[in-house]
Amino acid sequence: SSSPFELLLDVDLPVSISFGRALVPLKEILKLNSGSIVELDRAVTEPVEVIVNNCVIARGEVVVVEGNYGVRIQQIISRNDRLKTMR
Repeated sequence: SSSPFELLLDVDLPVSISFGRALVPLKEILKLNSGSIVELDRAVTEPVEVIVNNCVIARGEVVVVEGNYGVRIQQIISRNDRLKTMR
């Protein structure tokens, strides 16, 4: 028989990647159109964040795999630091 933990291993979780953030005044949001650029708070050379369940669990670099974007994990975030990243 399977343990309750083993049953959880097949649960799908949403994973998102954060390239950065920006605080933009509403008046600037209303001016956005095709071709507009929103500058983010992260340099191109900085790692992106891997987010699961609104919590940063890892950081890595963007890669291209067979024409699709992916992330190569460079750092797993410690359990204590994960709690600080809750969104």
